[in-house]
Amino acid sequence: MKIRPWVLYTFITTLFWGVWGAFIEIPEKAGFPATLGYCVWALTMIPCALVALRIGNWRLDRDKRSVLIGTMVGMLGALGQLLLFQALRTGPAYMVFPIISLFPVVTVILSAMFLKERPSRKQGWGIGIAMAAILCLSYQPPSHSNFNGYLWLLLSIVVFFMWGVQAFAMKFGNDSMTAESIFFYMTITALAFVPVAVLMTDMSEAINWGFKGPYLTAIIQVFNAIGALALVYALRYGKAIIVVPITALAPVLTIVISLFLYAVVPHAIVLIGMVLAVAAIYTLAE
Repeated sequence: MKIRPWVLYTFITTLFWGVWGAFIEIPEKAGFPATLGYCVWALTMIPCALVALRIGNWRLDRDKRSVLIGTMVGMLGALGQLLLFQALRTGPAYMVFPIISLFPVVTVILSAMFLKERPSRKQGWGIGIAMAAILCLSYQPPSHSNFNGYLWLLLSIVVFFMWGVQAFAMKFGNDSMTAESIFFYMTITALAFVPVAVLMTDMSEAINWGFKGPYLTAIIQVFNAIGALALVYALRYGKAIIVVPITALAPVLTIVISLFLYAVVPHAIVLIGMVLAVAAIYTLAE
């Protein structure tokens, strides 16, 4: 049976992001800050961008529209990541992650309004189940830490909209430019924000510059970069209202890997999310 392109690329994104999520905390716990991890991730985008351009016979869309769309896609993703770091510094993770994790809602609404994407009745149910699954999978145990102010809430809401719009813009851009060009501009924009990430890093604290620092981070972040490239291709061939909710279920694989490697038993709410995720993927990938 021939696999449809959007299904294949969506599976690759979900698989690679799931693996990335399972291991990315290792360098952070070893003393390599997440902000510097962003810098390494931006660098891992470069070989993926070169591969993409090679696939596209080195063709790069250089018109103003393409540059604007590609840069916007990259900026929304990169800046959103940096704002997430700040939100987690000032706010509770158990509130931040559930808010941001529902960004596919924005993508679905925008795609239905402006791209006229319409799911089948079965897929419509799948989207609803996926949203419930995403919310459950992002569950974090409540913390007793004290957090002052509500800047974290504002930042979380901003990232929620930015990532939702980013996925929509990625699909929108695929209608007028090549997927390879979109990823190239994403890479350039990610690199442009590296100085900001460095400035956000507390250099007064000890930083692990050994293997478990930048080197292991690079190996792990390659999965993130390849997943992002596959997502661009998935949105070239598939509907954003279907692709984005499925890829947002990557934490299912992360949890399964963590269970085997670290013997971490997920919370009951997360287990419910895993069951819902399986049902959502089955329903959406019709």
